[in-house]
Amino acid sequence: MSPLPSVVRWPAEAVWQAVQPLWPSFSVEVLPEIDSTNTELMRRARAGRDECVLLVAQRQTAGRGRMGRVWQSGAEGSLGDAADGPPSLMMSLGLPLAPRDWSGLSLAVGLSLAESLDPGGTAGLGLKWPNDLWLQDRKVGGILIETAGTGAVAAGQPVPPRYVVIGIGLNVLPRQAEGLSTPPACLRDFWPEATAPHALERVVPALARTVHDFAEQGFAPLQTRFATRDVLRGRGVRASDGLEGTSLGVGADGALLVHTLQGTQAIHSAEVSVRPVAAPD
Repeated sequence: MSPLPSVVRWPAEAVWQAVQPLWPSFSVEVLPEIDSTNTELMRRARAGRDECVLLVAQRQTAGRGRMGRVWQSGAEGSLGDAADGPPSLMMSLGLPLAPRDWSGLSLAVGLSLAESLDPGGTAGLGLKWPNDLWLQDRKVGGILIETAGTGAVAAGQPVPPRYVVIGIGLNVLPRQAEGLSTPPACLRDFWPEATAPHALERVVPALARTVHDFAEQGFAPLQTRFATRDVLRGRGVRASDGLEGTSLGVGADGALLVHTLQGTQAIHSAEVSVRPVAAPD
């Protein structure tokens, strides 16, 4: 695979200026190639480095998704014009975080992305619990959250901080569906001028604010807004553990609420993968 054109311009300075007032130690790194942005930040965390950093890759050779899945960043033929940048936006945000409750973080991140990319929901960009962005039942992107310990509790802190790595992959340009469990969509489907650098500048400032607020308030204040983007609500769903029913939306803690023959069941993001199933005729 030939290298990406060097003329790609990433808005690293603009992103840093937008986020630095919130996190004074924040930095932005753009790498031409790496195995995985999440893997790299987790390596750093285990080595004792807990910087607040946004790591962006123009190409990933071993991108990862949730539950051990591979994140494919797009084919070489999808690169487009030189100024377009890579066919996908691949980035990870790493920082020490000590929320009172971690539940619902992936939902908060997804909501921030959806609202930044499709303000008002006019394009129909929705959220598929717990970590995917969907457009008309096709996957635009996904989120992978990992954490590592950072040490002892600071004075006056109710819980010890952990180093959290929030990995995000977004299809920017069209891609082949071969080998994918969910048909792909991309930002160009509803944002014709989209490029990876443009998407980076659009989503990161709001994402930083969302994560900052989540640490203090949790997911509950976002529950109503999430419901407006919830693509599973009211539909039949099947969990990987065999549980089936109708999605009732999400609770204040981010759990998926499913109405079953045995009553309402709460499913938490670490337990199952959920797919919509067709309603019976």
